[in-house]
Amino acid sequence: MTPQDQDIELIKQVLSGDNRAFEKIVDKYKGYIFAIILNFTKDQKEAENIAQEVFLQIYISLPEYKIDNFKGWIGRIAANKSIDWLRSKKAKFKEQLMKNAIEVIDRQESNYEKTPEDMLIEKEKLEKVHRLCKSIPHIYENVIIKFYFEEKSYEEIAEEENTTVKTIASRLYRGRIMLREKWREEDGTF
Repeated sequence: MTPQDQDIELIKQVLSGDNRAFEKIVDKYKGYIFAIILNFTKDQKEAENIAQEVFLQIYISLPEYKIDNFKGWIGRIAANKSIDWLRSKKAKFKEQLMKNAIEVIDRQESNYEKTPEDMLIEKEKLEKVHRLCKSIPHIYENVIIKFYFEEKSYEEIAEEENTTVKTIASRLYRGRIMLREKWREEDGTF
C-alpha cells in the first residue's frame, strides 16, 4: 500500500468517526508540519502552538478534502497558519516572499513543475471563484475575498467586520459551502 493509499484509508476512517485514525495522521505528519512552521517562526514554542492549530484545522476541514496530494494540502495549511501568525505579530515580510515560500512547499510536494498551461488553468479557476463570490450573500463574499485573496487573518477580518473570530470562521465555512454548490451548478466539479 502506497503512502497516498494509507492516507486515504486513514482519512476514510476519521470521517467515519475513528479518532484513533486521526491520531495516526498526527503521528505520521507532526514532524513535517512542525518543520514547515519552524521555518516561518524560528520559535519552537510558537511552532508547537501553531502546530496544534494546524491539526485542528485539518480535522475540521477533512470532510472538504478532495483526494489529491494530502501531504501538500496539509503543508499549505501549515504554511497559511504560519503566515497568519507572522501577520498577527506585525512582522514586516514582503508579500512576494510569503507567496514564494508557499510555492516552494507546493513544488516540493507535487510530482511535476507547473507548466504555463497549469498556471493558466489556476488563473481561470481563481477568476471563476471571484465571479462566483458575487453570487453569494455579501457577508460571506466579503469574508472569502478578505481571507483567500487579500490573505488577511481571522483576527484582522473580525476587527474590520466588528465581530468575533468565531463568527468569521463560521462565515468562511458557510461561504465555502455556498461557493462549492455554485461551482457544482455550473460544471459539476469542485
